[in-house]
Amino acid sequence: MARTALLLAVLLSAAVLSGCASRSARAPVADHSNRSASAATAQASGTYVVRAGDTLYKIAQSHGMEVSRLAQLNNITDPTQLSIGQVLRLDGNTPMPAGGATATTSPVKTSPASGGSAGAAAGEAAAPVSTSASRASDAGLISWGWPSGGKIIQGFNSTTKGIDIEGAVGAPVTAAADGKVMYAGNGVRGLGNLILLGHSNGFITAYAHNQSLLVKTGETVKKGAKIATLGQSDTTSPRLHFEIRRRGTPVNPLSYLPAR
Repeated sequence: MARTALLLAVLLSAAVLSGCASRSARAPVADHSNRSASAATAQASGTYVVRAGDTLYKIAQSHGMEVSRLAQLNNITDPTQLSIGQVLRLDGNTPMPAGGATATTSPVKTSPASGGSAGAAAGEAAAPVSTSASRASDAGLISWGWPSGGKIIQGFNSTTKGIDIEGAVGAPVTAAADGKVMYAGNGVRGLGNLILLGHSNGFITAYAHNQSLLVKTGETVKKGAKIATLGQSDTTSPRLHFEIRRRGTPVNPLSYLPAR
């Protein structure tokens, strides 16, 4: 569940990236003909009706809100289920629409069907970890670097969606590539202090469980720049959970990072 929340933040950032990285990314929300009556009439102050092309980030930005606040107000844990006609509350004084915040339209799934949560629980017994992978065909689009120098203690699979790198509390966490800070905060439950960086060509990187965050949303960073210190926020031992996503799809970081 907690790792599903990371998908929320990633998809929100992807909305911003689509403007500067790729015009071909499909809209997170597609239209459906079966619209609920409550959604069709929910134009009253304090609510918003989801439309084609909307993302949680875009809605929050247009209403001057924090994404985490909008998600909290509407009990949203999986933004891939946003639907045309869904009624969202924009402030805490507005009552939840009758029948809840979700319209009767069919949800649009934008995450891979095989994906579970984006990381195994930190306390799980570790299986043998593969530290090698074949080079991705698009790995050369960006100059990549390791975000931390520690040992890999959790490998990539359809559940983890990334890798966990062991380290000492306070060790530097660095940007894996040039990019822009799309999110820096602790509003995603289960991931602790989290940073999301947007890069060119539709790439996003995620850095979770940090001790402290050294950058703010909107800043630009260079590859190798120190963006956080390694920690164990919302996990049981010091580690960095690191993900690379291409147009919202998790990819194996070991297929992109240089050999070491």
